[in-house]
Amino acid sequence: MRHAKRKFLAGAALLAALVIVSVPAVSWYVVGVGKGRLSAAETVRHGDAIIILGAGLAPDGSPSLMLRDRLDKGAELYARGVAPKIIVSGDHGTANYDEVNAMRRYLLAKGVVSADIFMDHAGFDTYDSVYRARYIFGVREPVVVTQTYHAFRAAYIGVSLGIDTAAVGADANIRYYGAARMKWCELREYASRYKAFWWCLFKARPRILGAPIPMTGSGEVTLG
Repeated sequence: MRHAKRKFLAGAALLAALVIVSVPAVSWYVVGVGKGRLSAAETVRHGDAIIILGAGLAPDGSPSLMLRDRLDKGAELYARGVAPKIIVSGDHGTANYDEVNAMRRYLLAKGVVSADIFMDHAGFDTYDSVYRARYIFGVREPVVVTQTYHAFRAAYIGVSLGIDTAAVGADANIRYYGAARMKWCELREYASRYKAFWWCLFKARPRILGAPIPMTGSGEVTLG
């Protein structure tokens, strides 16, 4: 019994060591792939949709400062004709928390045409958002808008899922929560990249899928 316990502990220690060593290696790989897909807003190639990823709401239900930067950049790209449609993808898991309608209202105030805004109500994380953009909305050449530290992972996921993904950083207010909190966000990204690597490797299904929603029609079919 004691021998079996020692073998178990040794195996667990070895596994933990492998994870510790592989996390930075995987992060380096994900960033390397994503960096090749990162473009400046002024030079990004045209695509079939701009994907704006959710980033939380303020206490009054309006987009957070981080999310407003993403929306501003997405509206700028749309106005320049980079893509004809916008997907706002975020968490609308409950009636009391609704990122996507807040994002839609913000874009409408920026002059984006209502029919050009598609809402993904089940974009609970970056992987789900990009996966659903491909398999629900039929996107093939997305331009993903998010902060640069996060854009590497978003672009990597798109490439891994077989779509020609470009990414644009939205970093107008780079220290959103103070230096210490932002450092924590950047450190947490190592774990998120590690998770994304494995999900992409096995093509994991998101928590919610659903029927296709062609982007040839009006985005108002996603109202709700």
